Amino acid sequence: MRILIAEDEVEVARALKVVLTRNRFSVDTVDNGTDALHFLQSGAYDVAVLDIMMPGMDGIQVLRQLRSEHFDIPILLLTARSEIEDRVEGLNAGADDYLPKPFAISELIARVKALSRRVSPYTPSVLSVGKTTLDCNTFELSSPEHTVRLNNKEFQMMELFMRNPHNLFSAEQLMDRIWGFDSNAEIDVVWAYIAFLRKKIKKISADIEIQTVRGAGYSLEVSPC
Repeated sequence: MRILIAEDEVEVARALKVVLTRNRFSVDTVDNGTDALHFLQSGAYDVAVLDIMMPGMDGIQVLRQLRSEHFDIPILLLTARSEIEDRVEGLNAGADDYLPKPFAISELIARVKALSRRVSPYTPSVLSVGKTTLDCNTFELSSPEHTVRLNNKEFQMMELFMRNPHNLFSAEQLMDRIWGFDSNAEIDVVWAYIAFLRKKIKKISADIEIQTVRGAGYSLEVSPC
C-alpha cells in the first residue's frame, strides 16, 4: 500500500514515515498542502494522511479540491484542533476519518490499516506465480526447494511484480512506486535492485524470472521449461 503523509511538522512526519514503513507501507511525505494536492492528483496513492493546518493550502482545502475532481482515495485528517465543529467540517468536506493530536501511534496505524482495507477488501498474504510464492507477512520468497528472505525494498518490488505478473513496468514507474516522489535516490537504484532480485530468484531455483524489454522496462514471467 502506498501512503502520502502531508504534515508540516518535520519531526512528526519523519516519525510517522518510520513507523508506517515498519508496518510494510510505502510512504512519501510532503510538508505543505500545495505539494500534497499535486502528489495525490497523480493517482499513485492508496491512502492519504492530511494535517489540517499546513502552509500553501490547508488539509480541508486539499480534501475539497480532490473530491471536486472525483478522487475517492481514503483520507484521514490529522490536526491539533479537536473541536466538534472542526471534525464536522472535515467529515462534511469528504474525509473518511479524523484523528486529533496528540494521538497514539498504534491508533493511527490501526486507522490507516482500516482505510487501506476499503481500497482492497481482500488482499492475499501469500502470492503465487508459477510454483514460486511470496509471503507478505514474512518477506520470504520461496520455491518448492528453497526460501530466501527479502529486505524491505526488494519485497516491495517483488510484491508489485507478483501482484501484476506479465505487466510491464518502466524503471521510472518502479522508481515512483517503490522509492516515491520525495526520494533522493537516482534511477540506477532500480537497476541495482533488479539485479539483487535476480540473484535471489536464481539462488532458490525459482521458476520465474524478471525479463528486460529493451527500452520499455521489466516484467515478471514464468521461466520457459
